[in-house]
Amino acid sequence: QVQLVESGGGLVQAGGSTRLACAASGSTGSINVMGWYRQAPGKRRELVASITSAGSTNYADSVKGRFTISRDNAKNTVYLQMSSLKHEDTGVYYCAAGLGYRWAPNDYWGQGTQVTVSS
Repeated sequence: QVQLVESGGGLVQAGGSTRLACAASGSTGSINVMGWYRQAPGKRRELVASITSAGSTNYADSVKGRFTISRDNAKNTVYLQMSSLKHEDTGVYYCAAGLGYRWAPNDYWGQGTQVTVSS
């Protein structure tokens, strides 16, 4: 089993920056891909970014050039640096981990952390 705990987020002004972190514990050696999803009110959950254990990354078109995903394998932690934030970036951000090699990991989930971007 793997446990994921997110931190960071909160209220941010449009154009500002913030960073999310997700710490994994448990059977972390089994994790290959980690990622961040978000869910805005009334919308489906969508993949924002993901990263393999080797450091290859994948981004949604809507965040390319603004968000950066990174991973510290020694600390079993994945980060999402978010810059040039827009109101439409508002939502609950979920960390996820995958045992396989799909860009959209979905074997384990964190509890989510709210990011609200004020106009």
